[in-house]
Amino acid sequence: MFQNTLNTTLTAAQAKSLESAQTIATLAVQSAEAIAEINYDVAKEVVTVAQAKSAKLIQLKDPKEALQMFDAETAKEAAAHVVGYQNKVNKVLRKNSKEVASLIDSAIDDSKADLKKFVKEATAQAPAGSEAFVSAFNTTFDAALKSFEQARATSQDAFANFEKTMDAALSSFQGQVAPATKSRKQIAA
Repeated sequence: MFQNTLNTTLTAAQAKSLESAQTIATLAVQSAEAIAEINYDVAKEVVTVAQAKSAKLIQLKDPKEALQMFDAETAKEAAAHVVGYQNKVNKVLRKNSKEVASLIDSAIDDSKADLKKFVKEATAQAPAGSEAFVSAFNTTFDAALKSFEQARATSQDAFANFEKTMDAALSSFQGQVAPATKSRKQIAA
């Protein structure tokens, strides 16, 4: 009887793990598709702008006019496009990271509930006289449950660090764009 309970519990746990892995894989594919779509749209826009600028450049006769085409305002627009691109990618990555973190939390909760149920059923079927073993087992089991909470805390820390890294990268880039635009204005003057 105990073996049947064990087999049923393990089979259910494996099915849940497989389902979680499939969900995470689906999220990864969706994220990759969304980022590919963003990249495609940006590439189309860059090609269109480059073609328009090239057409204007070909028509110019004075080299100074070419320099005027690439003034500070143009640099500012380009920087705004790059920041917009980064924000779109950041949004996709954050959304999927939150979903993965939620899946991890759910998987931890499910695993804990399954284990508690399994232990309750297993200890209920323990033969008379095994109270000391059951007590030691329950103590060990409680310690194992604490490791689930450590796993949860680690995944939450990883998610928080990911967000901080994304924020720092965006902030760093945006901080570099403003001085570059100012330098461009000084060169043009």
